[in-house]
Amino acid sequence: MQDGIVIGEGVVLDARPASFITRAMGALLDFLILLVVVVAALILGITWFAETLAVSEDAAVIIVSVLLAVVVVGVPVTIETLSRGRSVGKLACGIRVVRDDGGPVRFRHALVRALVGVFELWFTVGGVAAIASLANAKGKRLGDLAAGTYAVRVRGGRPPSAPVVMPQSLEAWARTADMRRLPDGLALAARQLLGRAARLAPESRAQLADDLAGRIEPYVAPGPPPGTHPEAFLHAVLSARRERELEAGLRERRRAEEQAELLHRLPYAVADPPR
Repeated sequence: MQDGIVIGEGVVLDARPASFITRAMGALLDFLILLVVVVAALILGITWFAETLAVSEDAAVIIVSVLLAVVVVGVPVTIETLSRGRSVGKLACGIRVVRDDGGPVRFRHALVRALVGVFELWFTVGGVAAIASLANAKGKRLGDLAAGTYAVRVRGGRPPSAPVVMPQSLEAWARTADMRRLPDGLALAARQLLGRAARLAPESRAQLADDLAGRIEPYVAPGPPPGTHPEAFLHAVLSARRERELEAGLRERRRAEEQAELLHRLPYAVADPPR
């Protein structure tokens, strides 16, 4: 099970890599649009340089080749940088290119992707990109591997996740148990399992629940009562964790309000110094 994406602010995102078909459709649409621009620039450029500027044919070819390189590299880089990873094809297919940490792509990421794409997309007509994407678990092409990016879905049918509830049999134990903070990836993995448990095969469901319960148990003391089902244990830990974080947030908010009120009364509420 994937640990998800942790963005710079430390927030974990449950972003799914886009499927190969979706990425291929988006890349094909971008390729066709850019191909039309390239062909138009090639035809109009040669004609304009040959007739208007009256330069030699060799010089016109050199100039058009430079312009062609600018179009093939410059246009994708500009679009991905300004749109934060969403070209026309990706926008139509509901996907976005993001960094490995889940953040938006920058100029350097888009530039590396475009430069490598000249070889794997244009010179090989997408053959190398398709092979690399199929061989990678996240569907990365060579440009993504070099830039540290990959494509994720930002639109699509996502079934609702089952809620996390506290089992009645574990309420008393959860109130007194000492629970340390769980790593974000581990907590996310447990939440994903509970949300998708009904759609998993029984064998996989039991194996994942046992594995995650064993990984979370060292963070809890004392352990759950003997005979506790792994999924019930996960429900109890996540539910108690959620309630405790909510209570801590409310306490911090009340404390901030009290301090703000105290500061508002200054200087009249300042106590006399001890003698």
